[in-house]
Amino acid sequence: MCTYQTELLPMRGSAKGPNGEWLRLTDATVYVDHPFHATATHTLNVDLRAPALGPSARVALELHPAEARALAETILSALDAVPDAVLSAS
Repeated sequence: MCTYQTELLPMRGSAKGPNGEWLRLTDATVYVDHPFHATATHTLNVDLRAPALGPSARVALELHPAEARALAETILSALDAVPDAVLSAS
């Protein structure tokens, strides 16, 4: 069952795009849905986008739910391991 629950997040960052160029990201879309490519019934899908550059200026992730949770926990762990002074200087 699809809920169509979609989370939108303004963001700042960069990602390497489909042609090897770096994109200045401005937003992310996060949702659970049927994947286009991953081998699962449902995945956590993340689109990291630079919409001002057109629809192809994006990096898409389709993550199995357990791996998505593990990635989220690992990201938080990495951020927690860095002194606040380092992160506030960014």
